[in-house]
Amino acid sequence: MKLYTYDPAPNPRRLQLFLDYKGIALDTEQVDMMKQAQFEENFRRVNPMCTVPALALDDGTVLTEVIGACVYLEALYPEKPLLGTTPLEKAQVISWNHRLFNSIFHAIAEVFRNGNPAFADRALPGPMNVAQIPALVDRGKQRLEGGWRMVDRALAKSTFLAGEHFSMADIDLLICVEFAGWIKAAVPEECGHIHAWLPRAKAALESAGDQ
Repeated sequence: MKLYTYDPAPNPRRLQLFLDYKGIALDTEQVDMMKQAQFEENFRRVNPMCTVPALALDDGTVLTEVIGACVYLEALYPEKPLLGTTPLEKAQVISWNHRLFNSIFHAIAEVFRNGNPAFADRALPGPMNVAQIPALVDRGKQRLEGGWRMVDRALAKSTFLAGEHFSMADIDLLICVEFAGWIKAAVPEECGHIHAWLPRAKAALESAGDQ
């Protein structure tokens, strides 16, 4: 397998934290998005969608979605599971992955890509030129506020986002918190359950890396 990635970007960070937690080492090539290397012909041959991460398998299959790569790798490396161990846990993790991506991650991306002059005509990732819509900046901020509060309510009832065990859902939320900094946003102070969860989640990541 070979992983094409760009370490500073949010989606590659999601997969890298998954790999780090499970202790998986892959042959890796950095695709410098600051230099728009994702649009160069040699990478387009790997992933015509021009997005990272992209996990190229030995049989030529290329997995271009983080959750797809995680499902594949979890099956190969089941130790220290991150996608749940029971049918209910698995359903909860995948549900939170989808919910976070739609309610928080995408909201931040709306603000970032539609409000940053550097992304003129690049309002969506991928090979197409898509014009910015300035009105989506305010909508994204509104969606983000609602997303934090939705997550805070959930964390009032459990140790981690998908239950009592650290999972990919928690990795996704950690990346959402990091990504919010790209638009100079942060978890609201009143979301005390998220703030209490943060050190637990970081400790879980660090303890796994020490094993």
